[in-house]
Order: sequence, then structure tokens, then C-alpha cells
Amino acid sequence: MKQLLLASLMGTAIALATSAMAADTDLQTLAQAARAEGAVNSVGMPDSWANWKDTWVDLEKLYGLKHMDTDMSSAQEIAKFSAEKDNASADIGDVGAAFGPIAVQQGVTQAYKPSTWEQIPGWAKDADGHWMLAYTGSIAFIVNKQLVKDIPHSWAELKQGTYKVAIGDVSAAAQAVNGVLAAAIANGGNEKNIQPGLDFFAEIAEQGRLSLANPTIQTLEKGEVEVGVVWDFNGLSYRDQIDPSRFEVLIPSDGSVISGYTTIINKYAKNPNAAKLAREYILSDAGQINLAKGNARPIRAEHLSLPPEVQAKLLPNAQYVNVQPIKDAAAWEATSKALPQQWQENVIINME
Repeated sequence: MKQLLLASLMGTAIALATSAMAADTDLQTLAQAARAEGAVNSVGMPDSWANWKDTWVDLEKLYGLKHMDTDMSSAQEIAKFSAEKDNASADIGDVGAAFGPIAVQQGVTQAYKPSTWEQIPGWAKDADGHWMLAYTGSIAFIVNKQLVKDIPHSWAELKQGTYKVAIGDVSAAAQAVNGVLAAAIANGGNEKNIQPGLDFFAEIAEQGRLSLANPTIQTLEKGEVEVGVVWDFNGLSYRDQIDPSRFEVLIPSDGSVISGYTTIINKYAKNPNAAKLAREYILSDAGQINLAKGNARPIRAEHLSLPPEVQAKLLPNAQYVNVQPIKDAAAWEATSKALPQQWQENVIINME
């Protein structure tokens, strides 16, 4: 009996070792193919967003991959993949969670499951590996303290203010779309009922307080944004890069939404192996820590030990008490598709 048990244990150990060796061989083969391609071109993954810079630097240092990015919104990325097809100039992009399924439906992605696949929660990935969240973000306010005296700590306080509010392009940007959802959640709505969010911003527009400026590092630095509605990781990165004393970043206390971003690999990529290797690295420990350095919360957080100085860069957990995840992905997909038209009809019309 003992001999049978020992043989079984040895068989299991050998199988696991063989599996690990096969995985290592696969990764070595992938790295070799990526090196031969020599470059990875991205869209929507600029240096300043979630600290992509360190990942691009690492990929060049480790694998010799040259990198170039063209910054654009989630919808623009998918449209670019679709329009260029075999003349693809981009290999990989980073889109909001709602746009991952849309990209798959439009047939512009190719699947790749990284070696850390099992450590990614089921709700955060496509079963076939076309998309998977690499990091999460929650909608926050970034407030220019030089321009705003009474800092809003909630959506209710934001509505009572006199300053202008910038949310960005709701017709194309995942950050802006989720900003409307966050306002809806704080006012009794959800992914199935976005109307409270539209009503909120309609009132801001009627007051003449809706700014069409996109809350980016450039507009914030120039003083063009008084209060911006942004992902927490963007707000913290912008604050730190410009001047920490000029801005306050906070999660609205009466409600917000937590979502995330996923890489999508272009079906027509000229450098498909480099794109797959980039995804592999992004979801490795080193890549996840790079994202955390950019104030984003890694999707594999439960399996990571973040350096104390990196953990300290994130907002206190207490601010996330009333932050909610999207509970019905299908409903949110339908809502987010309809939102651009609803935004025009409910909000922008009030600016005219």
C-alpha cells in the first residue's frame, strides 16, 4: 500500500514538474519569437497612465522590445483595429472593462492566457482569454485646491458647488462612462438604471458648470480643470507628477464604482508574440507591481506582496466603503452602448 501511495505521489510530482517545465519552455519560445519581432506598438497605454512607462522600459531591457504608443480612448482603439485590419499599426491596447466584450464581438482580438491565468478572478476575464483585467480603478475626484476653496467630498457636495466639473468624453472614454455610472450609484441608480447619473450631470450643465475639458495631466497642469472626475490611479498619478500640494484626490463618500482595464491583442498585429509577451509581463508579479506604482490596484493583489512604499501610494481603504463593482456585466454592456446618445439628449442639450 505504501509503495502504491509513494508511486502515486511520485507520479503526481513528476506530472507537476513536467507541466512546469512545459510552461517554462512555452514562455522561452514566446520570448524568443518576441525578440525576433523586436517591437511592440500600443494604443491607449501612455507612459503616464497607471505607470505603463516602467513596463515598457522593462520589456526593452529584458527582451529588446522597442515601444511606441498612440494615446486614444477605448472606442477609438477598437475602431482602429477594425479599420486598419491587415495594415495594423498597433499590436495591443488597453480598454475599459465594458469594451473588452465589444472588441470580441467585433472580431478584432486574439486570445492569449498568461501563465498567471488561474490567479485572475473569474468575473475579471473572458473564458477564452481574449480579455482579462490587469488592474482595477475606482472613480474619484481630483480637485485643484488653488481654484476650489470648498473641496467636495461627495457627489451631493459637488452639486452644491460653484466650480466647473470636467468629466471628459462620455461618447468614447471608459473613464467618463464610469464617471456617469458612479454618479448614478450615489443617487440610487446602478448599471441597469443610469438615469440618476444623467440627471445629476444635466443639473450641473444647467448651472453652467459642466466643463468640456478632458481631465488629463496637460489640462490639470494648465489650470483648465477645477474638479475632474477620474479613475483614482489617474488622479493620484497626475497629482504626484504635477505638484502634490496643488491637488487633492478622494473617493466620493456617497458612492462610486470600481471597474478595471484589460489588454486586447490585435487580431491583425504585426508583432503578435511581442503583444502576448507584453500581456504575460503585465500580469506577472513585476508587471503588477509596476501598475501599483502607478496607483492602480493590481488584479492579482491577493497573490502579491506589495512593497510598503508602493502600498503607501494608494488611497486609504476606508475611502472605498461605498464603492460598488458592476454586478450585471450584460446589463452594463447594453447601458454603456446606449449612454453616448443619452448623454447628448439629457446633458449636452442643457449646455446650449
